[in-house]
Amino acid sequence: MTDTHLNNHHRDTLSALFAHPTSHNIRWVDIVSLVGAVGEVEEKHDGRFRLTVGSESEVFDRTHGKDVTMEQITDLRRMLSHAGYGASAGKPPGAED
Repeated sequence: MTDTHLNNHHRDTLSALFAHPTSHNIRWVDIVSLVGAVGEVEEKHDGRFRLTVGSESEVFDRTHGKDVTMEQITDLRRMLSHAGYGASAGKPPGAED
């Protein structure tokens, strides 16, 4: 999947999501922005969020702090990977390390 429609902020968020070791300071608002760019974000009446990327949807509770949890990162990695956004998604096509 091409990421040419992603801005640098979205690419930075993708890189942080797939970083090893896992970053523990990925902000919820950055995730909502990223998923809004590659899929759909729906805020439900109960304050939960349905995030859809490709054919996968997942309902997330908004985090109590500003950062997402490890469980949310795992779910987001799975969703984004299945849609073609993986560990190298932050790099332009054909870019080398």
